[in-house]
Amino acid sequence: MPLFGNNPKYRVFKLAKKKMMPDGLWTKCVECGNIIYNKKLEENLKCCPSCNYHFTLSAHQRIKTLLDTGSFAEFCRDMESADPLEFSGPKTYKDKLKHDKSITNMKSAAIVGKGAIGGHELVFAVTDSRFIMGSMGSVVGEKITQATEMATEEKLPLIIVSGSGGGARMYEGMLSLMQMAKTAAALARHNKAGLLYISFLTNPTMAGIMASFASLGDVIIAEPKALIGFTGPRVIEQTIRQKLPEGFQRSEFLLEHGLIDMIVERKELKGSLTKILDYFN
Repeated sequence: MPLFGNNPKYRVFKLAKKKMMPDGLWTKCVECGNIIYNKKLEENLKCCPSCNYHFTLSAHQRIKTLLDTGSFAEFCRDMESADPLEFSGPKTYKDKLKHDKSITNMKSAAIVGKGAIGGHELVFAVTDSRFIMGSMGSVVGEKITQATEMATEEKLPLIIVSGSGGGARMYEGMLSLMQMAKTAAALARHNKAGLLYISFLTNPTMAGIMASFASLGDVIIAEPKALIGFTGPRVIEQTIRQKLPEGFQRSEFLLEHGLIDMIVERKELKGSLTKILDYFN
C-alpha cells in the first residue's frame, strides 16, 4: 500500500516536493563514501573533509590554485591534434577530440605558459586527465617541449603538473611515441643549463608520461595516494602471476622506495613550492 494511502492529493504533493530539490548539490566520496556538500568540497580544494581523498582537478583549477593571481600568460593556445592515421574504431579519433574539447573547453590535454608562484617567475605546464586521459600526443609533446625550451632560453625554473592515465596516445602512432624522447631531450638541455625543474605527479600518472618528462624532475612531488607507474597493477599481477604488495604504485609506497622526493597535500602545495623556489633562487 502507498505510504499516504490511495489519496492522490498526497501522492502528487510527494512527487512535487522531490522535483524541487536541485541536482548537483552533493558529491559522494569514492574513498570513504561520505556525502559532501559541493560548496564545502570546493572550499576545501576538492579534498574530502572526512578522509582527505583528493578529487581530480582540471588544468584550469590547478592554475587557479597554484599560481599567483593574474600572473599566468598562456602560450601555444591554438595548437590542435591532427588525425595522421585516420584512426577509426567504435569511435573515431576526430570524434574523441571533438567530444573532449567540448567537455573541457580545451583544445588539447595540456596548457602551458608563464606565471609566478610566491613571486617567483617561472614556466608552468599542466596536463588534464579529462582530455583523452591526459595522454601525450604530438600537441602535448610539442607544448611541453616549447615550455621547456622557453624556460631554458629565459633561465627560468620549470614546473610541470602531470596527470595521465593514458601515456602515449595510440591514435597517433609513432608521432606520439617520439614525444617521449623529444620532451626528455629538451629537459636534458634545461638541466645542463643548471635550471630547476619540479615535477608534480597527480592521480593517475602512468605509462609514457611517467616514462618521460614526469619522472625527470630535480624535485619530484606527488599528491597523497596517487597511482604512479608504467603498467597498471592489475596487468602486472596478471603477467607475473603474483600478488603485489599492498599500496604498490601509490605515492606512499614510491616515497618509501625512493622514486619520489615528497608527498604534499593540496592545501599545502603552493606554500611548499614557494619554499623550494626560495631555496633554489
